[in-house]
Amino acid sequence: MTRLGFIGTGSITAAMVRGLKASPLQSWPILLTPRNAELAAELASDLPGVTVAADNQAVVDSSDMVFLAVRPQIAESVLRPLHFRAGQNVVSLIAGLSCDTVSDWTGAPHVTRAIPLPFVQNGSDVTPIHPPQADVAQVFDALGKALSVQDAKAFDIYSSASALMATYFSLVETASDWMVAKGLNTEDSRSYLGALFGNLGDVLRDDPRSLDDLRVAHSTVGGLNEQVFHQFTAAGGATALTDALTSVYHRVAGIKA
Repeated sequence: MTRLGFIGTGSITAAMVRGLKASPLQSWPILLTPRNAELAAELASDLPGVTVAADNQAVVDSSDMVFLAVRPQIAESVLRPLHFRAGQNVVSLIAGLSCDTVSDWTGAPHVTRAIPLPFVQNGSDVTPIHPPQADVAQVFDALGKALSVQDAKAFDIYSSASALMATYFSLVETASDWMVAKGLNTEDSRSYLGALFGNLGDVLRDDPRSLDDLRVAHSTVGGLNEQVFHQFTAAGGATALTDALTSVYHRVAGIKA
């Protein structure tokens, strides 16, 4: 039985803890940092086998695998004072920090990076991990599926794509606002769009055809879907998205403009 510890108790930590306690690894003990004391106390109260440590070093001392889940802006000041054991599994969830940087700040010779998203709570996430590590993969397989990534560049590409969530909801919000402005109520527009995009997600996951083939299959020649696609593209929609992803990639990869 592996003891899991979390340095940082925010939304991703909470999603992972709730997901783990509903997974085949539910018996594994979890130790939380006292940062964000209210959320940590709530998790410890609601879930068996979850406790709150006295401080960050206590989490490290009592855990076999430590997840680092603090904001990158404060990561160095939080991590440098801590003392990790030789051979201890250290998993960084901190965006934009390389394994070498985290190793330097923690003294841990082997660091694994991971990109868990909120869907870990439901056991439906696909979580890239780099470099591949069997024990870490076991944790994320329990939360959906671990995607082992050999190459650091490929990991940064996955990390960049994970930044699409807010844009996705903004696209749906824009469509919903338009529908409401034309006379529908918010509940009906959201229900319709939820079903539409949910079903499209199912097609994307289950249909092996290329994305270009799927786009064509969902666009009648001269029809409404084709019209929206052409107008959106001509107005720079695809270019804006590509530019934003490139900018995020440069940020996470540490590439200077």
